This record gives sequence, C-alpha cells and structure tokens, in this order.
Amino acid sequence: MTTPAICSGKPWLDTAGHPIQAHGGSLFYENGTFYFYGENKEKTVPGSKFWHYGVRAYSSPDLYTWKDEGILLAPVGNDVSHPLHPSRIMDRPHILFNARTKKYVMWMKFAGTAEAPNEWNIQSMGVAVADKFTGPYTFIKTFHPLGMNTGDFDFYKEASDGKAYFIFERVHTELVIADLTDDYLGVTGYYSSHFPFPGPPQTREAPAFFKRGSRYYMITSGTTGYGPNQADYAVSELVHGPWKSMGDPCIGDTRKTTFDSQVSSVFIHPHKKNLIFAVADRWNAENNSTATYVWLPLTVEGETLKMQWREEWRIEDFE
Repeated sequence: MTTPAICSGKPWLDTAGHPIQAHGGSLFYENGTFYFYGENKEKTVPGSKFWHYGVRAYSSPDLYTWKDEGILLAPVGNDVSHPLHPSRIMDRPHILFNARTKKYVMWMKFAGTAEAPNEWNIQSMGVAVADKFTGPYTFIKTFHPLGMNTGDFDFYKEASDGKAYFIFERVHTELVIADLTDDYLGVTGYYSSHFPFPGPPQTREAPAFFKRGSRYYMITSGTTGYGPNQADYAVSELVHGPWKSMGDPCIGDTRKTTFDSQVSSVFIHPHKKNLIFAVADRWNAENNSTATYVWLPLTVEGETLKMQWREEWRIEDFE
C-alpha cells in the first residue's frame, strides 16, 4: 500500500475522485478536522466566461484525504451585476471564527469581470457570515475598507485575545495592515502602511501572514500579472511594524517564480510543533478548473525563513 504524501503540482482528487476546487486557498482547523477551502473553479473552463462558482470546502482528518463539503458561499447566477455572479472576479476567500459573536466571518476580494480583469477602480471586499464553518454563508455587503481599492489579502488573529487584522495590497501602491472591528465585519480605521512602490512589478501583493515565537512574518509576491512571480518575505517584532524586507525565501528556485506558484496563505499545524507550510496555487491559464496546488514546508529560525521544493513530503516526518 502506498504511503500517503503531499505531492505538489500534481492533480489532487477528493474522496469521490473529483478534482479538488479550493483555489486561492486556505486551511482552517477545528475540533480535530482540517478544512481546505477556496475558489470553486469547476466551471472555469475554456469558453465559459466563468471566473468562479462560489467558495468550496473539503474536510480531512489527516491532510491527505479530502471529503467534499460542498459550496460554502453560493454564486448568484441570475444577476450579472451581482458581485457573486460567476463572470465576476471573486478571489482568495479567508475565514475567521469570532468567539464573541459565535459567527464564522468570510471576506473575499472582488475585481471586475473575467472579460475585464483590470477594472481596478471597482476592486473591493465582500463579507459573508455563517453559524458553522461549513455554512451556508449569507452574503451581507461589499465595501472599500478605509476608502481604498483593495487587492489580495490575508487575515491574522492573535491567539491570546482574538484581536484580528486585515493585511492587504492597496492596489499597485503599498501593503496596508488594518485593525478589524470586534465583530470582524469591518475595520476600525487604525492602519499602517508598508513597502510603498510606484507600481508593478515592484509592488507587493498576495500577503501571507503568520507568527512564529515572538516574530511576525509576511510572504508576498511581485506584480507582473497572472503568471508566477518571485517571492519576498518580511519580518517584524510588531504587527504594525516596522517591517524589514529579507529577500526571496525560496531556496533553489532558479526561475524565481516561487516554484511556479503564488502563496495564498501559511498554515501552522496544531499538533506538530515544527510543521509550518505555505499553501500556494499553480494556475493553468488555459483551464483553471485543472489548476493544481503547491504545499511546501517552511523553515523558520530567528529572522530567517526558507522554503525549499520537495517533490513529496509527509506530515509524519515532522515532530
């Protein structure tokens, strides 16, 4: 019998034998179950003009076998003006559980349509809520946090007090870290600005934010378009900085393309003290329903962060 392994860049199938659709994905852990969720691209095939078909999730006891839990947030197919219409660009959903309100809060990025992906002037965030992780989620609003056009983003929540932060690319301008309100449905107005650049390709996007020990880390991508870019990472002693850019964490990445992927989040295993890994996408621009995933362990020592390609790896290899 073959030993289960994480195999990056290969097709991943759920327990029913269907391709896993969790693009721009993240992981969530609760009560002994891992959830992998992201953009559902099952209908994003040549000629469809569909960018997404809602947000889908999968559950697993071990990070190897994945059961389809269905669509968490459904598309709105009968109104082309609705931000959740399948032709409109909806990216990178992230979910936080709010212990105060007992709600699961999902944010997602909106950015134009599949036929006009560069309509930056309408980039905004959407918010949905549910009573359990697997939904269904109720869509409640779109808005421009801090009055800004918002690109790729991540969340971070402090384990000690539940205070949460919204980390995002102010489109083609800078990275912004903003405090979330206590209910996680908006921002307080307090924020900090980091890594300002005049525009692509230097502008940083796709922040993946996490904490290890007393330090905070943030992996970001360049902005040359929908092709893979070189990664960079930054480190700080405080959420709002100052942040110090440390360079490309990818060891042996001779093409400087983050191993032909883009990181969407970082996951810290709840029961393995030495296992932290990047969750990334490897897009297929011709047919994104067949795009694959890249999960790679991270080595963190002091301010040094390293990510190295592994053809396959196992959870059991880590303490």
